Amino acid sequence: MKQLILSLMLFVCISTAVNAQTKATAGKKKPQTTKAQKKDISKEFEMKQYFFVMLKVGPKRDQDSATTAKIQEGHMAHLTKMYNEGKMDLAGPMLDKWETKGICVYNVATIEEVKALVDQDPAIVSGRLIAEIHPWYAGKGSVLR
Repeated sequence: MKQLILSLMLFVCISTAVNAQTKATAGKKKPQTTKAQKKDISKEFEMKQYFFVMLKVGPKRDQDSATTAKIQEGHMAHLTKMYNEGKMDLAGPMLDKWETKGICVYNVATIEEVKALVDQDPAIVSGRLIAEIHPWYAGKGSVLR
């Protein structure tokens, strides 16, 4: 009996809420969007080539801790310089134990330019890291959210 009473009370509450919502929206019309009003984002969304660089474990990782710290300092200075010069838009380390230690997204015209810039990184020069470079398309000016 208690279940029946509770069920009826629940039904009444739900019915009341639905009726109130229906009455509140009854006089309001939804705006109709015509085909002409819909935006074609493909015309606004320009694709651009970037270069996705994976920085992987290199063959030479036997440096002492002082040398490793100096290489890392130079590596960070290089990444900062690339960003400040507008040649790289994104960089960061991987947080899990994986052979890829970090990624960079370069914003330059050619793969040869990326190779030349990557080859200036002290972590690459020292052999602590190697770079795997891939041409990559994304929306021009894309941002992370």
